[in-house]
Amino acid sequence: MELKNLVNLVFRTGRHLQRYNFHGHRQVVGCIPYRYKGINGKSVVDEDAIEVLVISSQRKGKGMSFPKGGWEKDESIEEAALRETVEEAGVLGDVESELGEWSFKSNNNGNCYEGHMFPLLVKEQLEFWPEKEVRQRIWVSVREARKVCHYWWMKEALELLVSRLTSRGQGVVDAKMESCSSQEGSMTRRSKILKVF
Repeated sequence: MELKNLVNLVFRTGRHLQRYNFHGHRQVVGCIPYRYKGINGKSVVDEDAIEVLVISSQRKGKGMSFPKGGWEKDESIEEAALRETVEEAGVLGDVESELGEWSFKSNNNGNCYEGHMFPLLVKEQLEFWPEKEVRQRIWVSVREARKVCHYWWMKEALELLVSRLTSRGQGVVDAKMESCSSQEGSMTRRSKILKVF
């Protein structure tokens, strides 16, 4: 194995360095790993030329998602996004500018979270990574990712990524943020405008 392929195979555990926002919501970060396929000198990319990497949940029956996890106090948000992607999906690449921020409530425990998502243009896929034994990783089309991704807020991040890659940054996209204040389990939403680069 080449030296550049060696990654820290001991992943972080515990929450003693975990970041929380001013509402007390845990801050999580993740990436949508992507790559291009079949581009033959086209100047404009369509969504059929994009593949994304989805991973299985550690818990059976919880569907597929994109890599994400806790943002810790001793790392930048981009470092945390890359670390989580290496730990969970075993890929390396370029972390690009943030897609957005979402507030969401866990279906498992009812806790509220602040989630940040980044695109990651994959440069290398590792043979060994920390969660290889507990997760599957699968390259899928954008269309398939829309079907299999378990989380609404990650699907919204995917739409922002597709818009960014297919429009080459020509415009503005509406993104939704979910408020964690709920009335009898229903969520309120507010819109936020994000520039697409």
